[in-house]
Amino acid sequence: MQAERPESMSRLREVIGLFLRLGFTAFGGPAAHVALMREEVVRRRGWLSDESFLDLLGATNLIPGPNSTEMVIHIGYLRAGWAGLVASGLAFILPAASMVLGLAWAYQRYGATPAAEWLLYGIKPVVIGLILTALWALGKKAVTGRLTAAVGAVTLGLFALGVNEIGLLFGAGLVVMLAANLRRSTPGPISMPAMLPWLGLPLATLPGIAAGYSLPLLFLTFLKIGSVLFGSGYVLVAFLRADFVTRLGWLTDRQILDAIAVGQVTPGPLFTSATFLGYLLGGIPGAALATLGIFLPSFFFVALTNPWIPQLRRSPWIGSLLDGVNVGALALMAGVTVQLGRASIVDVPTAILAILSTAAIQLQWVSPTRLILVGAVFGAALRLLRW
Repeated sequence: MQAERPESMSRLREVIGLFLRLGFTAFGGPAAHVALMREEVVRRRGWLSDESFLDLLGATNLIPGPNSTEMVIHIGYLRAGWAGLVASGLAFILPAASMVLGLAWAYQRYGATPAAEWLLYGIKPVVIGLILTALWALGKKAVTGRLTAAVGAVTLGLFALGVNEIGLLFGAGLVVMLAANLRRSTPGPISMPAMLPWLGLPLATLPGIAAGYSLPLLFLTFLKIGSVLFGSGYVLVAFLRADFVTRLGWLTDRQILDAIAVGQVTPGPLFTSATFLGYLLGGIPGAALATLGIFLPSFFFVALTNPWIPQLRRSPWIGSLLDGVNVGALALMAGVTVQLGRASIVDVPTAILAILSTAAIQLQWVSPTRLILVGAVFGAALRLLRW
């Protein structure tokens, strides 16, 4: 028993150290975060296999909330138990929230956010290389035959045509599930994870009219968003605008878009945009409650679903649903990478940096975190030379 305690504490320190570092350096959004985590916990540390990592990714796509944060919480729980579940999430969220809080203070004081283009110029091509490496490795595991290959290709094509990504994810899962189990007569009982997307619906019935500002209502509104939101940052914009501009009348469209921009230029989860808006509305108490409200459901959903993941994989119906969601998620990740690539590789230096980064990550010449820092220094130095 005494030997187990030092081991558990050692694992907890490992979890905190890794995700605290990623919280300070994980630029690029959910696709980049997933790629970074795969590099760190599968390739470099061997905490998980690619198959287990894919199953976690599929599970996070079946529940509301920020996928990359939920991946962090899942990994923390598997590595260090309940303490790891809480500590990993906090380690990943708090660095980004702290940076966003500082930018919110500057925004409120000066009326604008400090420019960060010089930093992102060199970081974005590195992120592209990182995502491409992860896509190649995870794709070989997710594409298990002609069916999943076809579903992945169709999902990618429909995403390019602008079809809703949540519909594509669940559609991919349903197609693979039905095609793989067509001869079965009954799908069996509905499991708890299948019910999770609906658990947040009671929160969606908050008052539909404008109300005076209060900290409890601020917290409940962000709690509702964290409980029912699937999808990307664009979906987050829609939810924030519907609640805080249209329904409550507390914020303007410009403030919502500025909050999203701050979430994008800082590392860590995009949902820290809530920290920015909470500060504008209620100072530090508002920032704290907004951050707590939007992220709290993720801890709850992960704690509830994680024990079910092995059972999901063993079930022929739900396991094949997970296969479909996995390949659909990777197809969407590929589509997002194309979009990011167009915005990131804008000239010859960024193209060279993307190619070298892909090679360095694939051959494990340098850790992703150091490579991101190299990209930031490269971008800053090149911009200074151009001035």
